[in-house]
Amino acid sequence: MLLISINNLKKYFSDRLILNIKDLKVYSKDKFGVIGLNGSGKTTLLNLISGKIKPDEGMIKVSGELSFVTQIDEKELIMGNNTIESEFDIAGARDSYFSGGEKTRLKIAKALGENPDIILLDEPTSNLDFEGISILKKKLKAFKGGMLLVSHDRDFLDAVCNKMLEVNDGEIKIYNGNYSYFKAQKEEEIKHQEMEYEKYVLEKKKLTAAIIETKEKSRGVRKAPRRMGSSEARLNKMGDQKAKANLDRRVKAMKERLKKLELKEKPLEVESAKFDIKNSSDLYSKIIISGENVCKKFGDRIILDNANFKIKNFSRTALIGKNGAGKTTLINMILDGDRSIKVASGVKIGYFSQDTNILDEDKSLLENLKEVSTQSEGYIRLTLGRLLFKGDDVYKNVGLLSGGERVRASFAKIIVSSFNMLVLDEPTNYLDVYSLEAIEKCLLDYKGTLLFVSHDRRFVDKIADSIMLIDNKRIIEFEGTMEEFDRKRKGNRSNNEIKEQILLLENRLSLLIGKISNPSRGDDFKSLDDEYKDTIKKIKELKNKLDGTYIP
Repeated sequence: MLLISINNLKKYFSDRLILNIKDLKVYSKDKFGVIGLNGSGKTTLLNLISGKIKPDEGMIKVSGELSFVTQIDEKELIMGNNTIESEFDIAGARDSYFSGGEKTRLKIAKALGENPDIILLDEPTSNLDFEGISILKKKLKAFKGGMLLVSHDRDFLDAVCNKMLEVNDGEIKIYNGNYSYFKAQKEEEIKHQEMEYEKYVLEKKKLTAAIIETKEKSRGVRKAPRRMGSSEARLNKMGDQKAKANLDRRVKAMKERLKKLELKEKPLEVESAKFDIKNSSDLYSKIIISGENVCKKFGDRIILDNANFKIKNFSRTALIGKNGAGKTTLINMILDGDRSIKVASGVKIGYFSQDTNILDEDKSLLENLKEVSTQSEGYIRLTLGRLLFKGDDVYKNVGLLSGGERVRASFAKIIVSSFNMLVLDEPTNYLDVYSLEAIEKCLLDYKGTLLFVSHDRRFVDKIADSIMLIDNKRIIEFEGTMEEFDRKRKGNRSNNEIKEQILLLENRLSLLIGKISNPSRGDDFKSLDDEYKDTIKKIKELKNKLDGTYIP
């Protein structure tokens, strides 16, 4: 069933053409992931489809009920389906304080509770923790209608999308498959474009060189004076004017070929933030930050209770936990110099927070960076350029920047400063996938210590080499990747279940021993003995299943 049809759509902001879509059709079970650079028009497309804004030209036809999960607006948080709410772990929360994650869950629960034919989602994972993202994945995978999802979470796009819609320079291109498949297709596309461009450049170069050479030959053929006969001119090697005419015709033909040569554009490259991070000094302490019996509460609410942790030098630690577990609180305690937390001498922390408060709103980008950097202006401009700030962009006032631009500007400010440790609180929010991957590559090359909070699963998988989980007011530490940590926890859960089974069987064994030792009238001794032997066998098998990875 055709749910959305768009034809010859144009949308302008002032005199700038934001979207120019000739044709787009969305059918039932189409689950589009919408990607593109910040400011490319992704949210504008959703707003147009939902009817929030009108196109300047063209037609949009929507068939069926539509729900739109926008970025948080508290006025829209009217409760809906109680069953959906309970699945999102928010039932009964109507009158309580809502965190960003809770507000997002409420919006999604309300949208899904309306049983729409079409659902539009604008960055739904930005304020969700891993648990919330996992629940949303399951709900959207089970959703039977059409979907357009704007997201920078690549793991999420892979899990729920079967088509990708790329917005680039106002136009759209559709790819079948999820994000990973799109990425592979895009790489092949770029390789082919590069090959075609190289062939074009080579052919153009050959023709241009041939034209110049032939022109030179033509010029070398001198005209004979009028009074001189042709035989005399030939005798004096003054040239054959017929040959000159042939050369001129060849030049004209080659110019025509050059003119008709199909123009091949150089593939547009999304620039990567491949910059060098220069550490101000080396640290020689093995443990550069440690917390012992760390406690924190707000009013009667206990956040941390005798928690302990250590951060090793050169480690890349992901700080994870449910929304409200205390991740940002712990970071603030480290930065504020809490008495229960020791920071090694010489540690210089560069800090990025969600509210990007390291930027001076009244100054330009360049001024913001120059005031903290010992690097040259050339290096600063190069860093900004690699973070997609071009030309006069460096003179932009920070107060005029978009959310994504602020994130990139904050990274730039940290990078040009003299820090040997970075602390990043939700660095992936507000980034498009291209900027995110550029930052990711940068952090993989970073030689200092890194502590970061993120709910972007793929980002954590790629960056972290150690994990700190805040759970039940304590901190669980693990050296290894997120994938290894998950396997360990899964093993622990499995072992806990086995231990519970062993305990039940041991209780049953005690009962059987009592009956066999002192049988009652009517007891079948053979049956009791067989069950006794079978129970011992089961206990032995379960104990053998307990692996060496179990942590009590």
